[in-house]
Amino acid sequence: MITVSTDPDLLDLDLIHRWLSEDAYWARGRSREVVAKAVASSLNFGAHQGDRLVGYARVVTDQATYAWICDVYVDPAHRGAGIGRTLVAAVDEALTKLEVKRAMLATEDAHGLYADFGFEPVHDSDKFMARGYEPGR
Repeated sequence: MITVSTDPDLLDLDLIHRWLSEDAYWARGRSREVVAKAVASSLNFGAHQGDRLVGYARVVTDQATYAWICDVYVDPAHRGAGIGRTLVAAVDEALTKLEVKRAMLATEDAHGLYADFGFEPVHDSDKFMARGYEPGR
């Protein structure tokens, strides 16, 4: 049975860092220091099978108007069992309770999963802008 918790004391930061820095295409090479800082500043969701962490999701949010869903990751040995869906459902439920008006995310390979929770491509993407920051800037 999978349970999802937002209790930061139940997170295994070393494991999350390994998952993200070694396997997640969007975070390869991310330092442990950056992972720790991101976790400390975010709303975190851990998927647990017993006392073992098997999945993780992070939400950057003001808990009122906006949320960015990121770092959704399921341990490779546990993929295909619906853990990603369980994590996204928990995130969706939390953001609904907070009455967050807009939630966004980026994905290369899980469009179908997120579509099931009402996410769709951004049609007015010409309004959105981004800037990548480099150390020292």
